[in-house]
Amino acid sequence: MSLRNKVHSLLDPKPPGSLGSKAVEAVVVTLILLSVTAIVVETVPGMSEPYGLWFHWIERGTLTVFAAEYVLRIWSCTADPTYSHPIGGRLRFAMRPLLVIDLISMLPLLITGNGLPIIMRGLRMLRLLRLLKLTRYSTGLQTFGRVLKRCAPELLSTLFVMMVMLVFSSSLMFLLERDANPKFGSIPDAMWWGIATFTTVGYGDVTPITPLGRLLGGCVAILGIAMFAIPAGVLGAAFSQELTKRNKHQNDGN
Repeated sequence: MSLRNKVHSLLDPKPPGSLGSKAVEAVVVTLILLSVTAIVVETVPGMSEPYGLWFHWIERGTLTVFAAEYVLRIWSCTADPTYSHPIGGRLRFAMRPLLVIDLISMLPLLITGNGLPIIMRGLRMLRLLRLLKLTRYSTGLQTFGRVLKRCAPELLSTLFVMMVMLVFSSSLMFLLERDANPKFGSIPDAMWWGIATFTTVGYGDVTPITPLGRLLGGCVAILGIAMFAIPAGVLGAAFSQELTKRNKHQNDGN
C-alpha cells in the first residue's frame, strides 16, 4: 500500500476502522474539545491576562495540527476512486461541506492587525465552527444530519407558515395596542413579542394590555404550541425510520 493510501485510510477510514485510524480520531477529537474550551474560557474576565500565553499556544498548536490534517486530507483524497483526478478530484473533495468548515474555522487565525477590533473578534469566533468537525467522528451527529436533509422540505414549509403567522399576528397586535401601549410602537417591536409568544418563552418585557390584545396573545400562544408540534413530529418519525434502517443494516452486516 502506498503512503497516500495509508494516509487516506487513517484520515477517512471505511468501517470498521483500524487501530491507527481510531488513534488519529481520538487525537483530533481531543484537540477540538481542547481548542473550543480554550476559546470559551479565555472570554472569562480575569482569565485572559494571567493565562493568555497558554491560550495562545493552545490555539497555535491545535491550529497547526488542524492545518496539517486539512492538507493531508486534500493530498491523500485521490486514493479514493471518486476523487482520483489530481486536480479536479481534489477541488471537488475540498468543496465537501466538512472540508469547507475545516477551512473556514482556520481562516480567522490568519487575520492580523489592530484595526476594526469588533469585526476581528467576530471573525475569530468562527473558530467555534471546529465543533462541527466532530460530525466526522460521531455516528449520532451523522444520523442527525441525514434526518435534517431528508426532512428539509417539510421543515422549510413549516418555517414559511410560521413566518406568515408571525408577521400577520404581529401586525394585528400592533394595530390593537399601538395607541394604548408604547411598547408596540412598530410592527418590528410587535414581532419581538410575537416570537416570544409563539415559542411560549414569555419573557414578559412586552405584553398586551388591552382586552382584544390579550385575547389575541392567548390565541397566538395556543397556535405556537400547535405549530412547533409539527416539526417535532416530523423529526421524531424521521429519526425512528433512520434508526430502524441503521439497525437493519448492522444486522444484515453481521
